[in-house]
Amino acid sequence: MVKASNSIKNADLEFENSSIYITANRTCPEIKLVGLTVGPFDEGSEHEVYYWVAAELVKSGVGRFREDEKLSLNKLNKVQWTERVQTAGQISKLPEDFYPKLRRFTSELETGPNKNPEKMLELEKTRHLSRDIVNSRLRKIISIASAPAQTEQVLRNLTEEERFLYKQLYRLINEWRTQILENGSAEE
Repeated sequence: MVKASNSIKNADLEFENSSIYITANRTCPEIKLVGLTVGPFDEGSEHEVYYWVAAELVKSGVGRFREDEKLSLNKLNKVQWTERVQTAGQISKLPEDFYPKLRRFTSELETGPNKNPEKMLELEKTRHLSRDIVNSRLRKIISIASAPAQTEQVLRNLTEEERFLYKQLYRLINEWRTQILENGSAEE
C-alpha cells in the first residue's frame, strides 16, 4: 500500500519542477547551473523558470514571485468561502497547486519575523482557514468515497493528493462493506 506521505512528496516534487513566472527585481547576468542556464535578467522583466529556481532567485533578491503565482490570506479566504457554500456532494476546484503553495505560504509565515504581531495574526488566520478548508474537503471526500464509484465529472475537481486519498478510502470502504455484508462467512 502506498503511503500518503509518498503521494504528497510526489506532488511536491512535481510542483518544485513545474514552471512559474517571476519578475526580476534587478539586472543580473546569466546564471549557469549544471545542465541549466537561467537569465540574464533585466529589472522588471518576467521570466519563466522552474519553481525551485524561482525560490532561490527570490531568496537572493534577484526576483519576486508574481502575485498570481503566490497564495495569500485573501485567496485562502476565497477558497474557504467557496468550500462553505458547496453542498456535501460537491467539491469546488482549488487553485492550481493549492496544497504545495499552502505548505510554502504557511512555512514562510512561520519562519518570518516572530515578533511582528501582524505576521503572527496572519499566521493564525492562515492556520485556521487551512484547517477549515482541509476538514471541509476531507468530509466531502469521505462522503463520495462511501458512495458507489464516482464518474470523472465528480472527481475532476480533486487535487492529486485528494485523488490518492479518495482511491485509498474507496478501496478500503468497499472491502469493509463486502466483508460486513457477506452472509455468515466471517473468518476467525
